[in-house]
Amino acid sequence: MGDSKIATSRRALLRALTIAPVAASAIASPWEGALAALHQRYEDERATLARTKEGRSLSRFRYHNAERWMTTLEADFLADPRHAKEALHQAGFVTQQALCAYLLDMGFADTWNASHIKQDIAKALAYSNACGFGHDCPDMARLATVLSPYWKWGYHYHDWEEDRPRTGGFIPAMITPLVRALVDRVHDVTGHPRPRGCQRRPQEARS
Repeated sequence: MGDSKIATSRRALLRALTIAPVAASAIASPWEGALAALHQRYEDERATLARTKEGRSLSRFRYHNAERWMTTLEADFLADPRHAKEALHQAGFVTQQALCAYLLDMGFADTWNASHIKQDIAKALAYSNACGFGHDCPDMARLATVLSPYWKWGYHYHDWEEDRPRTGGFIPAMITPLVRALVDRVHDVTGHPRPRGCQRRPQEARS
């Protein structure tokens, strides 16, 4: 029920931004304080939110990317606990695409995301939640920290290397459902349709 109310209020806000852009600053004010705090925390250039058809289209493209690559993360060959590093790398890409889809839908510029979000999943999640994403999952927040920046999981490290990244105890069986829940959240709040071939079966959606 709570998620439904958040999604409904968010969509109402975005409709208002589209209908009456001159009132955007007043309508978006509930998020200004949280975003300003993040800009200061990360020493980021201030993000100017402006929703456009191009941004909405790119948001949908990023979300579809996330869904398509999610199928690889959910594949049986990545389910083995020995493949935690590979699963983390895949999870990082999927999560980055999904969260950037949300930020684009909110009006963040793609150039701003590329310059300031990059492959920092924890930062992407923080900015998303600061402007209405509403995905306050402690385990996902911890996973986001482990993932960031996710490029590090694409390299081979020997066990004796002291600077090798740590998995934080995450294994594929823990990673996949957390990322699936986040991607589903993006689907729910943006209203983007799932790409062909990625429609979830009813029993999967309830699990």
